[in-house]
Amino acid sequence: MPAAALPLQAAPTARGWALLLALALIWGATFFLVEIALRETSPFTLVAHRVVWAALALWIYALAARRLTSIQLTPGLWGRWAMMGVLNNAIPFSLIIWGQTEIESGLAAILNAMTAIFGALAAAIFLADERFTAAKAIGAGLGVAGVGLIVGVDAVSGLNPQSLGQLAVLGATVSYALASVWGRLQLRGVPVEINALGMLTMSALLMIPLAVVIDGPPRLDLSIAAWASVLSLAVIGTAAAYLLYFEILRIAGAANTMLVTLMIPPVAIVLGAMFLGERLSPTAWIGFGVIAAGLAVIDGRLVRWAQGAQSPAPRER
Repeated sequence: MPAAALPLQAAPTARGWALLLALALIWGATFFLVEIALRETSPFTLVAHRVVWAALALWIYALAARRLTSIQLTPGLWGRWAMMGVLNNAIPFSLIIWGQTEIESGLAAILNAMTAIFGALAAAIFLADERFTAAKAIGAGLGVAGVGLIVGVDAVSGLNPQSLGQLAVLGATVSYALASVWGRLQLRGVPVEINALGMLTMSALLMIPLAVVIDGPPRLDLSIAAWASVLSLAVIGTAAAYLLYFEILRIAGAANTMLVTLMIPPVAIVLGAMFLGERLSPTAWIGFGVIAAGLAVIDGRLVRWAQGAQSPAPRER
């Protein structure tokens, strides 16, 4: 079905929001896993580990569940998966993990939240059924502002266009945004689990030689903690997460899928408070409220309820 014939994408449904929250919980936890794994691995090797083990997990699942019998694996489809793997895995994973070695995590969170803005812009440019509405613009802007409040003024004051680390994270957000558009245009109608499998397989084939060239042969004598982090990052934070990602992309659209980047930083901070004893400042709680307001504006139901409450009741005749 051509894009112009599709119905206009509205705000996510209740199921869509639930899936977005689940994905944010998973990806919010990956900050801890990456931090532990990077103690014993280098950035590009960690990306290779992540996509290789994730692809293997999905192959085992697909073969055991006989999912591959329902689709014809053509060279054209593998090519579309290769592009998705480049845009959604190889480029952003590498840029963000490397960028976090150069800049503070708070600043990285602010920059990563720009994916919601870039996602809405890219969808409006390339997809006929996803208009860049005022609600999306206001909601995404509130979300980015909320992330800035959470991580603090010091991180915001550190913005510097000349920083390669900052440019790397910004480049990753643009790549994520383009990936969501590519997925909607080129992978529509393919089962969710098959899209995730194909994308991660092509990402693994790309990252293995790239990691060896840049970092050298990978170390396999990692500690138990490092291996646990790597495998959790791959199986849960990547394989399972991308099953959710493609389902959200299917039911909610490209711009709405990118809203997850606004929800990840609060999740990561809450997990830090719960498991690492980190205390949240009053400004962080205000930031949560601003993000919630942004999501409510994008969702639209709260605004419609307020408009309905203010409209006069019809007169009886």
